[in-house]
Amino acid sequence: MASPNSSSETRYANLDERKRKRMISNRESARRSRAKKQNRLDELLSEINQLQNDNTTIMKKIDGATQILVGANSQNNVLRAQLTELTDRLHSLNSVLHIAQEVSGLAMDIPEMPDTLLEPWKLPCSIQPITAASFDMSMF
Repeated sequence: MASPNSSSETRYANLDERKRKRMISNRESARRSRAKKQNRLDELLSEINQLQNDNTTIMKKIDGATQILVGANSQNNVLRAQLTELTDRLHSLNSVLHIAQEVSGLAMDIPEMPDTLLEPWKLPCSIQPITAASFDMSMF
């Protein structure tokens, strides 16, 4: 017959074996968890790099578009100044023609100042709206 001590030793041996297997399983699970976290960290770092590169590219495009806008605004200011100067000249020339007509007594055909020169936004030209689809940012 088996001694009472041997059954308790077997039971403790089984408990020790289960405890050892559980420790091994826990270690393996922790290792997998650390590897999974490291992979996710690597993915996020890669995504950060990609987003930073995309941001740099977009900022360069914005800088290019801003430079074009500044150039267009500058050119518009020059054209407005030229329009003002030419309008003033035309007024002066018409005044001279009116004086010459009064002095000479001859009838002259003196054209009036067209409203479109005084209000350039009413010029008869086809205005093509710029849509997002027709605007190609790749040219920057």
